[in-house]
Amino acid sequence: MGHPRADAWFAAGLALVDSVLAVAVVDGRRLDVLGWTLLLAAHVPLVWRRRRPLLVLGLMMALIAPYHGLDYNHTAPIAPTMVVLYTIAVTSTARRTLTVGSLVIGVTLTLNALTNLDGMVEFLRILGWIVAVLVFGGYIRVHRENAAAALERALRAERTREEEARRRVAEERLRIARDLHDLLAHTITLIGVQTSVAAHVLAADPDRLDRAAVAQALDDIAETCRSARGELRTTLEVLRDPGAPEIRGPLPGLHGLPDLAETARATGAAVELSVRHGDVPPAVGAAAYRIVQEALTNAVRHGGRDDLDVRVLVREEDGALRVTVADDGAGTGAQAPGFGLVGMRERARSVGGTLEAGPREGKGFEVSAVLPMGEKR
Repeated sequence: MGHPRADAWFAAGLALVDSVLAVAVVDGRRLDVLGWTLLLAAHVPLVWRRRRPLLVLGLMMALIAPYHGLDYNHTAPIAPTMVVLYTIAVTSTARRTLTVGSLVIGVTLTLNALTNLDGMVEFLRILGWIVAVLVFGGYIRVHRENAAAALERALRAERTREEEARRRVAEERLRIARDLHDLLAHTITLIGVQTSVAAHVLAADPDRLDRAAVAQALDDIAETCRSARGELRTTLEVLRDPGAPEIRGPLPGLHGLPDLAETARATGAAVELSVRHGDVPPAVGAAAYRIVQEALTNAVRHGGRDDLDVRVLVREEDGALRVTVADDGAGTGAQAPGFGLVGMRERARSVGGTLEAGPREGKGFEVSAVLPMGEKR
């Protein structure tokens, strides 16, 4: 994986450096036309080292083996070999890396033992570097996997907390509905009974109207209404008071973006974060936070580059919060497992916004969301 143009420039630069070494360092025969052809041709497969590292290694070995067999300068082709071995270690499993390393070392030692004992001594001298490169590449791979797994665990934990918050909201709504039902049912029943009492007093003996009883019944109705009104006001104040404790817990917001960027940087990615905004509604800030979090996770896991660059831009423009997360990796974010793009689009829709995602022109993957600010609270 990776961008062929960047790898082509890398291969060309490395070929230039190795050409200088071939001329400056006396280590074997001076290169003739065949030697230069083999050396420079060995650098060409580096263009595809991220896509087909094993095939590239095979092609390079096929060119470098006769190069060393003819006793040309032995220092020059070391660097491209190490680069391919590092690429295999950083993109393959530990078992595959161990297998490839063992094969390379075993085959090289065998050929040198059969054809060039002096070459065996030279190979043993650089054997430690080969092992170090393989171990370092494996370490980088494990570090990235652990960092991506940590991001995923944090995401799952936050989703779990969010689901728990929604459950508490549902329970609170059920409690309020039950309280209102009990209050209204009780009040309406009392008023009905008291009205019946007043009607009975009025109808029992019109000639001997008990004004005191009628007045008492009406006072009871008024007192019941006042009591119900007070209880209803208390319930509504709990729902409407912005200073009351939130029943769903605090929402994440734009203030948490630097922490997300720092976590992604721990994987080796170069994250550039730019945030420019005014007063953002909590729901919009939470949606932007979740979108950036998911996009960073996908970029780290599926970017496919040793030196991944990610740019996160959050800005307020034309009454909306615009969120852009772009990387220069392999552009496979659309294949991310789990919630992925579906979850990000749901976040955007939850605040009336839209989200687009896909490969960038040339290289990488980009997620772009427009989240209307609405009425700020």
